[in-house]
Amino acid sequence: MITRRRFLASLGSLSLLSLGLPLGACASAGAKPTEGRFDFEQVSAIARALAAKPYQPPRTIESAALDRVDYDMIQKIRFQPAKALWAGTDSPFTVQFFHLHQGVKQPVRIYVVEDGRSRELRYRRDMFSYGDAELAKALPADLGFAGFRVMNPNGETDWLAFQGASYFRTAGAEDQYGLSARGIAIDTAVPGKAEEFPLFTAFWLERPAPGSDTIRIYALLEGESLTGAYRFDCRQSNGQVMDVRAELYPRKPIERLGVAPLTSMFWYGENTRRQAVDWRPEVHDSDGLALWTGSGERIWRPLINPRQVETSTFLDRTPRGFGLLQRDRNFDHYQDDGAFYEKRASLWVEPLGDWGEGAVQLVEIPTDDEIHDNIVAYWVPKQPVTPGQPLRFDYRLHWLSDEPYPPTAVGRVISTHIGRGGVPGQPHSRGEHLHKFVIDFSGGPLAELAQRFDVETVVTASRGEVVNPYALKVVGTPHWRGVFDLDLPGDEPVEIRCYLRLDGQPLTETWLYRFLPQSYR
Repeated sequence: MITRRRFLASLGSLSLLSLGLPLGACASAGAKPTEGRFDFEQVSAIARALAAKPYQPPRTIESAALDRVDYDMIQKIRFQPAKALWAGTDSPFTVQFFHLHQGVKQPVRIYVVEDGRSRELRYRRDMFSYGDAELAKALPADLGFAGFRVMNPNGETDWLAFQGASYFRTAGAEDQYGLSARGIAIDTAVPGKAEEFPLFTAFWLERPAPGSDTIRIYALLEGESLTGAYRFDCRQSNGQVMDVRAELYPRKPIERLGVAPLTSMFWYGENTRRQAVDWRPEVHDSDGLALWTGSGERIWRPLINPRQVETSTFLDRTPRGFGLLQRDRNFDHYQDDGAFYEKRASLWVEPLGDWGEGAVQLVEIPTDDEIHDNIVAYWVPKQPVTPGQPLRFDYRLHWLSDEPYPPTAVGRVISTHIGRGGVPGQPHSRGEHLHKFVIDFSGGPLAELAQRFDVETVVTASRGEVVNPYALKVVGTPHWRGVFDLDLPGDEPVEIRCYLRLDGQPLTETWLYRFLPQSYR
């Protein structure tokens, strides 16, 4: 499952490079888990004790041989399936381990939990086939692991992986890796501050019961500003679902704490065709941020690839969920029979319990290639983060083809198109300042709604003049289209809201968009 993109991620070439920090999974010298009887409280106790001590930098393996393990070399290093954890037993899953390389030199500690007791699993050279006997001999005998992956019952493919900092991901409903999740985000895109990347430094893998569809994983998080104890209940259910319990212990005040962070890639799409330099029509792991607010409003925010870092904040109280989704599932819109972007998982965060007041934040970072993860979304609690005041968040992650609770009372956005305003074939009296927006909606009450001309396209914009908004049913389809022009002098960004309405009642979710006029000059 190690791809060039994943390898580059470990080298810090994704959005993390844009923010100035490297990736890497590590075990700090301060973390000293023990073997013996085990439960989640032990992980919490370790995290709590570490938070009361000064941060210890991670242990790094310094080895000339390890420096030779680049992208090409790591492709030749294979984990031996017969050495997989729980291979040859009645366990429904086996676990294989990732080898360290020049991008990840900090090993994580791996523990196995069986019958309520834990034991450490240590690296051995014979777990891997190297294809280079001299390299194998030159590597340190106590090298350790970079992370791990959980294999399907057939033992040939994986469906879950943890590797690098606090990153993890699953294969989704269509068995195609795409976006990732993280344990926590700290000071993402805060002006004048470098983002901090806490690390999962130790994992406890609990042996699943025979016939179970669930594996339980515990993790210890260590960072300069906080520590954390995590429990993941990961199950296969028409995709993957993960119940997460996170207990956080701050070491210092944190300006921006990102809970349940999601990381994805958006290079260009139907709404940003002018940025396309590749032959493929669209290239992205996700095409929008979906929000289900505490008040019940449904919101869709198409992603953009800006010229500078853009941060959008959506205030909320007791959110019902949010996620980075890949709504466009049409192969013809991507034409990539290697990356299969139409199969990339959508990832939805469902809070369990009351998260109180706060905001969902969306960070969009410029990128010029698909190898860079440039999209981040997370929840920022309103309450300040202060040392000595633990925080707990429980949530469920849904790695599916669609959001788990799609709206039925309103239609959803299915596409966004932007171009030159005015009437085709007629002079454009307002010049380049006039932009046309075409938003297609489908589902909900629209499915049975016949063509009529009293459906309204309701549009508001933070600046500029909305010109000639109207709505119509797309001929030969169940879709409805909202159309409007926006007269927009100047290059300052503009925030736009749009939905369809009939008889004073909304027919659709709310389309939100940050339009950057300079991208269309």
